[in-house]
Amino acid sequence: MKLEKNEFWVGTFHGRHDGAPAKVTATLDDTRPEPYAWTCTCSASRSFPTKHDVFPTAWRHAHPTRFDRLRAWAARGFRATR
Repeated sequence: MKLEKNEFWVGTFHGRHDGAPAKVTATLDDTRPEPYAWTCTCSASRSFPTKHDVFPTAWRHAHPTRFDRLRAWAARGFRATR
């Protein structure tokens, strides 16, 4: 009988967004259909079929640029006027 070896790893990014501390955990779990994923303590998450986008998007979620912060601020203001 051939044993199957599952691969699993975790990477963590610490940062801030929306004025609160954030911890983003990137994982690889090859038992899932899209094995690369990240989740944040703010309850946001994304999954990817390849490893090329998981680390940059997790880093940017924990360390938003000024443009990202401006876009989030504008979206909050637009939702409040509705």
